[in-house]
Amino acid sequence: MALAILLVMAMAGAVGIVVRPGPVDGWLDALSGEPASTPTPAATTPEPTPTPVLVAAEEGGSAPDAAAVKAALDPLVNAAELGPTVHVQVLDVASDTVLYERNATKATTPASTTKVLTAATVLAARGPAYRLETRVVAGAAPGEVVIVGGGDATLAVREADKDLFPGAARLDDLAAQVKKALGGTKPTRLLVDTSLFEGPETATGWDAGDIPGGQVARIQSLMTNAGRLVPVHNEFGGDPRFSDPALSAGKIFAKMIGVPQSAVKRGSAATGDPAPSASISSTWTPGSELGKVQSPPLVQVVDWMLQQSDNVLAEVLARQVALAAGKEASFTGAAEAMGDKLSELGLPAEQAKLYDGSGLSTRNGITPTLLVETLALAAGGSQPALGNMFNGLPVAGWSGTLETRFATPSDNETAQGVVRAKTGSLSGVNTLAGVLMTREQRVLAFAIMAKGGADAITARSALDEVVARLVACGC
Repeated sequence: MALAILLVMAMAGAVGIVVRPGPVDGWLDALSGEPASTPTPAATTPEPTPTPVLVAAEEGGSAPDAAAVKAALDPLVNAAELGPTVHVQVLDVASDTVLYERNATKATTPASTTKVLTAATVLAARGPAYRLETRVVAGAAPGEVVIVGGGDATLAVREADKDLFPGAARLDDLAAQVKKALGGTKPTRLLVDTSLFEGPETATGWDAGDIPGGQVARIQSLMTNAGRLVPVHNEFGGDPRFSDPALSAGKIFAKMIGVPQSAVKRGSAATGDPAPSASISSTWTPGSELGKVQSPPLVQVVDWMLQQSDNVLAEVLARQVALAAGKEASFTGAAEAMGDKLSELGLPAEQAKLYDGSGLSTRNGITPTLLVETLALAAGGSQPALGNMFNGLPVAGWSGTLETRFATPSDNETAQGVVRAKTGSLSGVNTLAGVLMTREQRVLAFAIMAKGGADAITARSALDEVVARLVACGC
């Protein structure tokens, strides 16, 4: 079937319009019977006009035959490049029919496909419009101010950081509010309050080289640019991070408001409800709010997390699931809360053993069945909040971690533009989970999890071949 080309028209003058990558809105409308409703965060900086992208087929078509799918996929799933152990499930979403599976209910290392569960649970727990807040309050003594981390890892330093997380809240804006609120009072000391998050700052199963290697930072409730030294995302090789993101952010903020670096310490805000105050130059009230900034809506943070496979964002989002459930915001609390939320959604939570929310932990175990059922639930329309994850899932051959995928061999190109999926990669582990539209106009959810492949590049290409075969299949 020929696929049309959509040329997205420029909307540079439109305020608050965010152009999403990949197939047009309505790609999954056939499953719910009505257009999807996706909250769109207001953009404070214009986004680039996207390049043309293939439009998915319209509603229709007959369900694939499971026997024909098996015949088509078996040779590809058996490819030596994938290694000796492959876990797979493919589901026709509209009919809820399993078309193909192998080791589907056996948990295996998911790598970053863990982020599918993180996205689903945080969207369900907080909702797509929720915002993360960074506050500054008056300390115990005149001149002492406290910056309180609210878990917004997208917080930027200044306008120049805009290319990493466009429209993120900024420290310089917060500093301007604080200086105005202080009036004639000179700030003399800055406390950095990271009490929102609890427990260890690194997870069980993380490689010792992950933090100096730039794959992640210590998970703290205050940081800028997800802990990066420089506000740039590198697809390969990692991004160097601050060894103590919260204290580093505190020192940057202190310089902005005129507090000496030597007067920046760890501490806590005054207990009790803060009292808003436009100026406290005449009366110093501990706990009075001096300023606050908010992240873009949660749906945008989830988009960034999925597109860039940002491990830090995944971890702070997982902690939001814990906080929404009244649990401690730690690796353990997040894992428990995510499991509870999955069960609440009617998903087989027992098929996941989680040690983090990013998938960096080699101790994590998830089944293809759980990933596929989560994706199918999000696609089906009964849980509208979950459907927002499809905005962030990378598009084959076009965006995020799939931008350079589905290029070789040439047959894989048939999947470009019509597959949205989350990648996963650890040493000897290569995974892919998402949704696609076949040439017969059926939406399929899939998860392919391979372990033991000797070469990551050839393993990823082999994964792409399986998915491309599903797209082209006339089964």
